[in-house]
Amino acid sequence: MLRMNKHASAAPRALDLAREVLRIEADAVQMLAARLDENFLRALDVILCCKGRVIVSGMGKSGHIARKIAATMSSTGTPAYFVHPGEASHGDLGMITSEDVIIALSYSGESQELMTIVPVIKRQGARLVSMTGNPLSSLAIAADVHLNAAVDKEACPMGLAPTASTTAALALGDALAVALLDAKGFGAEDFARSHPGGSLGRRLLTRVRDIMRSGERLPMVHEDALLSDAIMEISRKGVGMTAIVDAGQHVLGIYTDGDLRRTLAKKFDFNATPVRSVMSADPRCIGPDALAAEAVQVMEQYNISQMLVVDEQHKLVGALNMHDLLHAKVI
Repeated sequence: MLRMNKHASAAPRALDLAREVLRIEADAVQMLAARLDENFLRALDVILCCKGRVIVSGMGKSGHIARKIAATMSSTGTPAYFVHPGEASHGDLGMITSEDVIIALSYSGESQELMTIVPVIKRQGARLVSMTGNPLSSLAIAADVHLNAAVDKEACPMGLAPTASTTAALALGDALAVALLDAKGFGAEDFARSHPGGSLGRRLLTRVRDIMRSGERLPMVHEDALLSDAIMEISRKGVGMTAIVDAGQHVLGIYTDGDLRRTLAKKFDFNATPVRSVMSADPRCIGPDALAAEAVQVMEQYNISQMLVVDEQHKLVGALNMHDLLHAKVI
C-alpha cells in the first residue's frame, strides 16, 4: 500500500493560502491607490521644502519598513536616514533640528515609543508626516500631514502578524519616493552616481575614454600600407581590427578579422595589395566622451564587434571591442 507524503498532501492548501495572501496584499495596495488625496500632495510639498534632513522612524515591523523607505529615498535624490524611536528618547533626538522633516510610521498610530518623542519633535519646530492605519489616532492628529495607510485586513489567517499593512506602508513610501524623484528631476545618471558599485552605475557613468585602447595599444596603419602590414598590426594589437588613417591621422577606414576572411577567399597578394583597396570605408565611429553603453548599442544595432574612437575632427584617438566592454562590466 502506497503511503502519501504528508508534505505532498499539504501542498494544495499551501498554494491556496499563498495565493490568498498575495490577493489580500494586492487588494490593499489597490485600495491605497484609490484613496490617495491632497494629503499626499501636502506631504510631498513638506518634504520638497525641507531645508534640513528627512528622518524616517518606526517601531517593530514599521521600523523595518521605515528603514526601507529611508534607503529608497536616499538612492533616489532625497537624502534620508532612519532613527529608532527608542534610541531617540535616549539621546538620538539631538540629531533632529527645526529644519528637518520626520516621517513616522505606526499602523495603530499609538506606538508608545513614537508618541514619547512627538512632543519634543513638535517643540523643536520640525515638520511631522505620519503614516498610520487610523486617521483618528494620536500620531495622525499630532502630525502636520497624515497619510492614511489603512487596510481592510491582514493577510495573516489569524489577523495578527503585520502583512498587508506593512505591504501598504512600503508601497506608500515608494510612491512618495518616486513622486519626489520626479519633482526634483532626478534622472538615471543621478541614480547611477549614488550606485557607482552596481551594474547600473557602470553602464551609466563609464565613458568610452575610460576603457578605449590608446597610445601604443591603438591599432593603426597609414593609407599607403600594404595588406600584409595591416594583418601584422591586427596580430600585434589583438583588437581584431586596425584603423586606416591619412597623414593627419583622420580615419579613412577599418580592416577587421571579418575583412581578412573575405580577402582570403578572393586570394589577394598580401605583399602587393594596398590595404585601402580592401578596407571598409567610413566605418562606424564614436566619440571619447560618449557613454560606453552607447557604444554597446551601436555595436548591437549594426552587428559589429569593434569600433574606432574619433575626436571632433574625425582624428583617431582610440579603439575598443566587445571584450573591452565586457571586461569593464558595461555589458
